[in-house]
Amino acid sequence: MPRRHFLRTAGAAGLAGPALALTAGQGSADAAEGSAGLAPATAAGPPDALPYPTLKRPFAMPGVKDQEWTGALFVGAGEARFALRVGLLTAQGKIIREKMTNYLWRIGPIAPDGAYRQVRVSTDDRTVMPAHLDALREVIAHPDQWSADAVADATTKLPQLQAKYEQTQRERREIRVRHARTEGGDGLVATVTALDDDTTIVLELATPWGEEATFALDGRHKTGMTGKAPGVLDAARTGHISVACTEPADAAGCYASVADMTAAVTGGTGATGTAVAALTYRLDKGESVTFAARIGDRPQKVATPEVHEAERTLAAAEARVRDANLTGSGPVGRAADAVRDALSLNTNYDRDHQRNFVLWGWGGGGGLFTGWDSAFDAIDAALVSRPLALQHETDVFDAAAPPHQVPLTGPRYDQQNAGPMHAYAVWRLYTKFGDRTVLEKAYPALVTFHDLLPEWDTDGDGLLETPYFGDRIGGRGNHLGLDDSPVYADYHRIAKKGGSGDTRDNTDLTDVALNSYYALLAETLAKMARVLDRPADAARFAEQHATIRRLLNDRLWHAEKGLYLSRYLDGTWNEVVTPTVFYPLFAGIATQDRARTLIEDHLLNPDEFWGDHVIPSVARNDPTYCSGGPVHPDSEHFRFFDRYGEDTAPEQWKGAAWPPMNFTVYDGVKRYGFDNVAGQFAARSTAMYLDAWDKENWFPESFDPEPGQSVMDSAVDTAWRTYSWSNAMAVQGLHELLSDNPWDGDPGALMFGSLTLPGTNTVEGVELRGHTYAVSCGPTRTTLARDGRTLFRATGARVAIRDFVLTAKGATFDINADGPARIEVFAPGRPPRGRQIPAARSHVKL
Repeated sequence: MPRRHFLRTAGAAGLAGPALALTAGQGSADAAEGSAGLAPATAAGPPDALPYPTLKRPFAMPGVKDQEWTGALFVGAGEARFALRVGLLTAQGKIIREKMTNYLWRIGPIAPDGAYRQVRVSTDDRTVMPAHLDALREVIAHPDQWSADAVADATTKLPQLQAKYEQTQRERREIRVRHARTEGGDGLVATVTALDDDTTIVLELATPWGEEATFALDGRHKTGMTGKAPGVLDAARTGHISVACTEPADAAGCYASVADMTAAVTGGTGATGTAVAALTYRLDKGESVTFAARIGDRPQKVATPEVHEAERTLAAAEARVRDANLTGSGPVGRAADAVRDALSLNTNYDRDHQRNFVLWGWGGGGGLFTGWDSAFDAIDAALVSRPLALQHETDVFDAAAPPHQVPLTGPRYDQQNAGPMHAYAVWRLYTKFGDRTVLEKAYPALVTFHDLLPEWDTDGDGLLETPYFGDRIGGRGNHLGLDDSPVYADYHRIAKKGGSGDTRDNTDLTDVALNSYYALLAETLAKMARVLDRPADAARFAEQHATIRRLLNDRLWHAEKGLYLSRYLDGTWNEVVTPTVFYPLFAGIATQDRARTLIEDHLLNPDEFWGDHVIPSVARNDPTYCSGGPVHPDSEHFRFFDRYGEDTAPEQWKGAAWPPMNFTVYDGVKRYGFDNVAGQFAARSTAMYLDAWDKENWFPESFDPEPGQSVMDSAVDTAWRTYSWSNAMAVQGLHELLSDNPWDGDPGALMFGSLTLPGTNTVEGVELRGHTYAVSCGPTRTTLARDGRTLFRATGARVAIRDFVLTAKGATFDINADGPARIEVFAPGRPPRGRQIPAARSHVKL
């Protein structure tokens, strides 16, 4: 077997040749913007009418579709499409080539625009982890804390799982895959490096979604592949792809199908043909295979890359990930890099609309999901990439509702949180970027959604009741995505009269969370209507918001408990306490006094919600907290462990901490001006996110509500390891440092600075309203820079700024300082202005 070259450093010496050079001036704006800024091929109107940059075909993009993270997508004229995948063989001869979530070990750095991607994949799927073995040992060591069946089960399983774990480690093979887009955006250079001896990889060239195509080995047989395919949208156009490798393969072939290719490379026999080509390499630790690939409108042969040139290109592209995109530092700010990489990893291509979107979860999701998950993904993506966020949310409103739903373009009607949250997401895209286009697209669908909601007003009093989702307890909270939340355990079915055609009946539970969303939707539509110059609509929706505010405060405030609680139509209270008691803050319908009561008496109460692991989806002192399974109060690290492979006690919405709840509570606290608490809450949320990221490189769907617990069984399943809305945990901390203003006041104003984030934190590369911003926030110094120029500085204390508006005449803003401070504003073209401020809230005009 020939020895391959070794790559020991990231920056090998040498000059990048023309075929590999990155265009320094266009890396993020033109060529490299590409995959994150694709215009729909069928879009009407000129490209400059679109709310995101366009990219001319052909283009190349690392990543193909959900869970195929080692590969790349190539799209040519007429939408001819090719997929170049890197597969990894296990010791048992299985090829890992798709559904890679289980096998993903390290993520990033990754550029949101597709200019660079790095991932590590291992044959260890981590379904057996040291924490699981430790948990079984705990059961055996303390049999008095578990049932006899649980002890017997642990005694049987421990040696089996220990043996399986040890075998997996012995047979483990891991590879690192790096892609960089080359000049012009129509090609990639990539390197696959073995991190263990006796590693077999397969370089596969095929089509991503089974389209018609023809593939062949090039004239050198074992060092390259070629392919051609007609355009999916224009069959008269033909795309051509060429792949050239630095090393001859140990085996090569062309096959009649993917199944035949899989059989051949795993030791069997596969029929030859032209549907897929593959090169197989056997590598030892440290050996690499480097290749280049390019797509075009005519047959071509891409030049075989020189190793040192390829390495230099990859190193330069990797360095640009931080230089040209979202990044940060500090205990909270460093989450910017994790959020950037996580959302970039989950960026996929919508083959139907020819644009990008963010996968919602389940390690994929099989395409765009238009429920509330995607609304959080849009808000999070807006921090990472303006084109991606706008494309993602545009895709939501271009996706037709499935046949079983009420005919409605846009968010799913079967979750009453979807419309309100997508309205909020669209509004935040407007406040961040100032582009009306996405408002214009979303507004009609959102108005339709709003006007359908009164069919859930069972008694016609102006407040909504929970829809009936059947008798199964686990699904009764589906209207808000709160599947098994105990709030909905005891509602009663009431036959619906009339309505839109939705066949679900009504119930007797007037729902705090649902009405908060109802109010949020009305408020957001009023804001949209003002921007879109629809004064009658604006007045209608503003009046609706005021009405819900009045009714909810009159009927759903439990004065004795100091909480907003859901209530049955017979007047009795639903006394289950969950974070939805804080949702009226998010919707802007709580009174200021009641907001203070909610936060001081309940949110900050460690017996209910407060702690290092916020925020449990049921109050800690509620009888339903962690009632999903056995609890072992004397077990320090495995309190919620039952047995291997079974759900744990905080599973689902009976205690687990969920990113959308944390995001909602943070935004409500921040909206009402509780800056101290908002900073602490954001810091705790971010710490939980970073704990999972640092330990496992996961961004899971939910989190255990108490520290030191065994990883939830769901988190080690393929479905929940890379769940996009997880990033909402860390985005709270990043928004604490720098954010748009989604609430009252100028929608173009900024919020920045924090009173309580730990240490000194920075965030850079944040795009807002056509400028790129950076913030540094520490105990005695806060600075805001725009396009590399300092605009604001505060020294002497921590400060939190909101409604910051800078004009040619100066700046106006509200400031909250935790001590005396000096503030300075550096308006372009004007001399600096400054003044001393006290340790208090004040309005400043400089």
